[in-house]
Amino acid sequence: MKKLITFILFPFLFIPLNTKANENFSVEIEALTLVMEQYKEDNDSKIELDDNNKTPSYMALKQDECNATVEVTEKTGLEVVNTEYFDVNVCLKEINKVIN
Repeated sequence: MKKLITFILFPFLFIPLNTKANENFSVEIEALTLVMEQYKEDNDSKIELDDNNKTPSYMALKQDECNATVEVTEKTGLEVVNTEYFDVNVCLKEINKVIN
């Protein structure tokens, strides 16, 4: 019985109980929120003629305390249709599209 209790409680010695994910990833979260709002507004104004359900997926990479790069990938099932990159300045709430 002691071994079972030890086995259950042992992982909690290594896991911090007060993790602060929002503080660690605040730049990425804010950048994703800004891009999602703009991306939704841009796509609502377009009329799509095809019935392909394009679903966007988002990924953010932090550069420094104010800047992040956001990648937006549109997919239809497993097929990647479109990929766009945005440089986001969270401090100024500024979004710039990266042209490849």
